[in-house]
Amino acid sequence: MTSHPTMGVEEEFLLIDPQHGEPIARNRQVAASAAAHGVDLQLELTSCQVETTTAVMDSSSALRSELTRLRGIATEAAAASGAQLLAAALPPTVPHKFPVTPTARYRRIAHRFGMIAHEQGICGCHVHVAVPDREAAIHVSNWLRPWLHVLLALTANSAIYRNTDSGYASFRSVLWSRWPSSGPPPYFDSAAQYDAAVAMLERAGAALDDGMIYWDVRPSANFPTVEVRVSDVPATVAETVLLATLIRAGVMTAMTAHDDGESAPRLADCQIRAAHWKAARDGLDGDGIDLLGDQSTVPVRELLDRFVDTVRPALVALGDYEMARGELGRVVAEGNGAIRQRRAWRRRGEIADVISELAATVVGD
Repeated sequence: MTSHPTMGVEEEFLLIDPQHGEPIARNRQVAASAAAHGVDLQLELTSCQVETTTAVMDSSSALRSELTRLRGIATEAAAASGAQLLAAALPPTVPHKFPVTPTARYRRIAHRFGMIAHEQGICGCHVHVAVPDREAAIHVSNWLRPWLHVLLALTANSAIYRNTDSGYASFRSVLWSRWPSSGPPPYFDSAAQYDAAVAMLERAGAALDDGMIYWDVRPSANFPTVEVRVSDVPATVAETVLLATLIRAGVMTAMTAHDDGESAPRLADCQIRAAHWKAARDGLDGDGIDLLGDQSTVPVRELLDRFVDTVRPALVALGDYEMARGELGRVVAEGNGAIRQRRAWRRRGEIADVISELAATVVGD
């Protein structure tokens, strides 16, 4: 793939009560306020969430500016609507049930999936990268499978949940795995095989439509892109930019391998799922499974270094190598969202400290 592919990012955010810290059903009001400033916020399954969507971006620097702008407007719109915006993948404290946004489609989802839908107050980040066609998207998905758990560990941001430490760096990914069409995808030999699997899930009622195919990486249902969905919503703009930059470089590396006639490694689903679970549990400061080596456990930070080395030619071509190395070094040194959540929690065991930590980094780095 000779050209530099464009990219776009979707970020989901929580709306909480500024006084009590619990999720608050204000998504329609927040969206209306943001619209007055020219930003179209998307409504999510629960009415305690909103989503920002960037324009199509050509560079990491432009993406940083766009994410900062969108997060800033969404934060102001939330405040104007009596809510507080949090970049956290799970609310630290939760209601018994999350109210579902009253649209026809979301009502159908709630009816079919019951409590799974009503406990869906979780926030992820979706990175789109342009690819030539759906066959290319399938190849890229296969190539990324052994690296998805590393990206999850990097951006884990849901350690504190239900007023306690969940025992996981990304408990969002554990809750998310209850959907029958979620998690690491199978290895597919073609777009036709992918389509057959999607059709089976829809016939079985495990998904209403293509938009409910929630695998961690997939051909986009709406755009000519491959969509990587494995991540918690990162705590900071800088972490989101790093994630998107690494994914774009990964897509370019996968396409180069495809053009050279190289097949993606075919690993068993159980291996991929084990690595995914371990990344969710242990996060950035734990060990991960060396899926492309001897299947032993090694520090996640070592796996991240290997990924950057693997995609280095693409990062250099994009002019992003020094930035990516620098940002990765900073995240490793200072901690990601999960580490900062736990650091705040351990000070006094107070949810207010966790919320203050999260709120302070929504717009800043």
